[in-house]
Amino acid sequence: MDAAGYPKMQGGGASSSSSSSASCRAADAAVWDAVQQQKRQRCQGSSSNDQVGLSTENNSFQAPEPELQNSDCVEDEEEDYYLYDEDDVCYDDDGDYEFDETDFNQQLADKFDGLDLPPGVEATVPWLQKKDIADGPSTFKSMAELDADITKKYEFFKQFDVVENFSDHHYADKPVGKTGKDWTKRIQYDWKLLEKDLPASIYVRVSENRMDLLRAVIIGPQGTPYHDGLFFFDAQFTSTYPSTPPVVYYHSGGLRLNPNLYACGKVCLSLLGTWSGSGCEKWNSAHSTMLQVLVSIQALVLNENPYFNEPGYETYANSATGQKSAMDYNDTTFQYSCRTMLYSLRRSPQHFDALVAGHFRHRGHAILAACKYYMEGHKVGSVVPNEDEEDAKQQDDTDAGGSGSSSSGAKPQPEKPDLCKGRAASFKTNMAVLFEELLMEFNVKGADTKKFCDEKLKKNQQAAAAAR
Repeated sequence: MDAAGYPKMQGGGASSSSSSSASCRAADAAVWDAVQQQKRQRCQGSSSNDQVGLSTENNSFQAPEPELQNSDCVEDEEEDYYLYDEDDVCYDDDGDYEFDETDFNQQLADKFDGLDLPPGVEATVPWLQKKDIADGPSTFKSMAELDADITKKYEFFKQFDVVENFSDHHYADKPVGKTGKDWTKRIQYDWKLLEKDLPASIYVRVSENRMDLLRAVIIGPQGTPYHDGLFFFDAQFTSTYPSTPPVVYYHSGGLRLNPNLYACGKVCLSLLGTWSGSGCEKWNSAHSTMLQVLVSIQALVLNENPYFNEPGYETYANSATGQKSAMDYNDTTFQYSCRTMLYSLRRSPQHFDALVAGHFRHRGHAILAACKYYMEGHKVGSVVPNEDEEDAKQQDDTDAGGSGSSSSGAKPQPEKPDLCKGRAASFKTNMAVLFEELLMEFNVKGADTKKFCDEKLKKNQQAAAAAR
């Protein structure tokens, strides 16, 4: 066999007769045609689905051991083996090899399912990009186009909408039981209220096939330790609704970030009958609605000082001890809120993927800025200055430092009223870890993280220079 992979000619080289050479070439051609014919027949009969392209069973990019079909063709089979594998390729009617690029790219992309790669990586590897089916099987979207799609879906995400079903709903496996027309009419009435009067920071999806199921997300209010977080709730209208309130489950991720929201998902609220109450605090079948439940959770549960939601603790609201405990509770709550953000980013509840991606793309920069602001000693929930104000302050401090270098009478800067005193040292340590995780997730999702990435790079360079 020569270097090009063709069978060596047997015989006496230059002294061989032309008839002998022609005979050998004819014999080789006959063997080659027979082998190709066998391959075409085997390929056409190997799959009942007539699938053309690379075998989905061979993802190792290594050819299997060759199958010896005929002792007369052993040498030719071994040579073909390194170029083509008969189980992995097929030939058309003319004997030409058909390559299915769509199937090949899909196999490669499947290997990277579930991985979050930094921006720029996907753009350089075609089979990691999303296909635009409308433009044809070989057209891929650029990162800019993907970003535009996410933004568009987020901007057009309805506050209220009807979906087909919820496969991951907490009550999906719990049948509602026998219901009547009055039950249906009342739920439709609740739907109309939600569609008309939902606050801007609450989004709801209801099921067309299961009218008893509802899912809502509440955006944490500004000025609270829940700001910019997404908090998901699953609700079910029981067969006795509205005589009895709906049952509600909180997607906690195993974290208890409020006295009223348990790690097991229980929502403790008088309106739901899960806590004692009186008067308008309790469910009223004639007037209470699902809209009232959601607004109550947003206003009464996700508030500025959730520590005092614990029964009996409100009596300490005006004491120094109570304020210190409330501050410590807010510190822990914000850390849990950040972990909840990561939980939502990595595992978005069904039908809310577009909202989660768009929300954190839009608010990611502000969340990271708040994290840094709190790590500097400011109270959780306090107003974070915008970057223009921060840059102006840093410039003023620099100017004041320069002019004060020749004078020892420079007045000390007054302490800001929202600085925390006696904060646990673990807060800054824990927040530094959460900050890095959020930075990575927001960066992958396309949020504006340039400032923080540049700061991190500069810090790493300084540390490397100091270590030399």
